[in-house]
Amino acid sequence: MTSAAGADDARLVRNVWLTIAGLVVLRLAAAAVTPITFDEAYYWMWSKHLAGGYYDHPPMVAVVIRLGTLIADDSELGVRLVSILLGLPMSYAVYRTAQILFGSLRVAATAALLLNVTLMAAVGTLIVTPDAPLLVASSFVLLFCAKVLETGRGVWWLAVGAAVGAALLSKYTAMFFGAAILIWLVAVPKLRHWLASPWPYLGGVVAFAIFSPVILWNADHQWVSFIKQLGRAKVEDFRPVYIAEIIPTQFAFATPLVFILGVMGLYALARRRAGEAASRVLIEAMVWVIVAYFVWHSLHARVEANWFAPIYPAFVVAAAAAAHLVAWKPRERRTAAFCLRWALPAGAAMFVALIVQANTGWLSGYKRDATVRSVGVGWHPLAAAIEAARARAGANCVLAMDYGTTAWLSFYLPPGTCVLQPIQRIRWVNFPEPDPAKLAGTQLLVDEAQIATRFYVENTFARVEKVGEAERRRGPLTIETYAFYALSQPRSEIIDRTPPPELLR
Repeated sequence: MTSAAGADDARLVRNVWLTIAGLVVLRLAAAAVTPITFDEAYYWMWSKHLAGGYYDHPPMVAVVIRLGTLIADDSELGVRLVSILLGLPMSYAVYRTAQILFGSLRVAATAALLLNVTLMAAVGTLIVTPDAPLLVASSFVLLFCAKVLETGRGVWWLAVGAAVGAALLSKYTAMFFGAAILIWLVAVPKLRHWLASPWPYLGGVVAFAIFSPVILWNADHQWVSFIKQLGRAKVEDFRPVYIAEIIPTQFAFATPLVFILGVMGLYALARRRAGEAASRVLIEAMVWVIVAYFVWHSLHARVEANWFAPIYPAFVVAAAAAAHLVAWKPRERRTAAFCLRWALPAGAAMFVALIVQANTGWLSGYKRDATVRSVGVGWHPLAAAIEAARARAGANCVLAMDYGTTAWLSFYLPPGTCVLQPIQRIRWVNFPEPDPAKLAGTQLLVDEAQIATRFYVENTFARVEKVGEAERRRGPLTIETYAFYALSQPRSEIIDRTPPPELLR
């Protein structure tokens, strides 16, 4: 490498890291002004009662939120702070992975930048779900596999196991890393000797040990979380219509230009047009094993776009290889150059537009969009109206019939307010129940659907009185109208302890 080329690469790397830092600051600013989603509020409630597992997922998302709120309090920024900051080590892991696998600083810097350009990373670390820590852990699984390849030292398998364990603590999807790594070892002749070595199996022991709190929690709760999540793999109602949604949603979540580069890269690696066999197969296995499962899943149920998070570290490495290493024909070379040049401004513009739309509704002319129900815009004034209604009714607790409303109520009502979802109690099995004395008096039901009184409420309370209603609004748009009911004179226990459906089959 000439000194001039080396200086250019050094300048590129420096500029890329400054850009990534700027994008992280942009996410922090967006986090501070954007109300939390109902899922984030739900996971925030988990963070107040840490446990080895929960009905829906393993506990890592709760740990991430707990750390953030210890630093920045129970605010929107506090909930999201650590998740966003984890984007920096995630970017480093992808950078080093690309550098090790393809021996190029340009590929490495481009891969790290492209990951941060995607909405999967930008929004996926801003909106804190289990996919956020999974995305970070996935980048380190890939890095430590690359270190095994680079050094030939068995001790790196322990690091692989630790990263897989952290991924499993984030989401059960991480179990597919085991299959991907096995395919990598079997498919590359020079790596097959590891199958006769104790090191990969010791790495598996490390992963199992890290994941063991989730196993123990499930053992104590009739394996309900495993049954709920792993049962999704079974095709009971064949409806392949959902498969058509996969490519359009990933086209958006990757951002169009990064998606095009990534597909070009995967094609080039499959055709052996860049990198050594061990590097190519590692990237391809980390992508296609998980993609294959979600294609299967789409035969009977919708696959949410964010579920593809664990493939993105490998996907952007393939995209960077396509941009710099592959000898394309002129038309394909122009396409790759165009995508690389405009990926950053296009991705940043999409992120800013999404945040503006979620908070204001301006871009749709205040009409409904995909964000309007999930993002908690309008909850501050709505919570004030609910608290006023609770005080007027003399209610001890505020009740909601779904977990999302329960979580928003807990986050936005004054600290210490008694909030309860009396049904689906498996969701709150790690939480202490309210004082029975509070449940003997008047309760305030907050009911968005305004149909709950026909079922649980009328069977549980002798007196049901509507005491008001209030709207949740985003600008001139009414998102939802909530009715308030004063419930008193309970006929039976308020908390419905019916087992979850997974345990009734």
